[in-house]
Amino acid sequence: MPFITIQIAKGHSIEKKRELAKAITDAMVSTMGTKPEWVTIHIDEFERDNWSVGGTLHSDKHKGRHEEKGV
Repeated sequence: MPFITIQIAKGHSIEKKRELAKAITDAMVSTMGTKPEWVTIHIDEFERDNWSVGGTLHSDKHKGRHEEKGV
């Protein structure tokens, strides 16, 4: 029984999370031959203030970009 954890920044719509869960489940079924009902996915969302790349917080690096898109 696969248990998959996906870490993404907060702000994605429920529709996008549904699409993600379906795509990952389908990939497990086609690649690993598992049954869809055996695939468990946990989406772990984090604040952009808690994510840094190259020493710069993601929220500082892309200031205003994500608020406009709602992501």
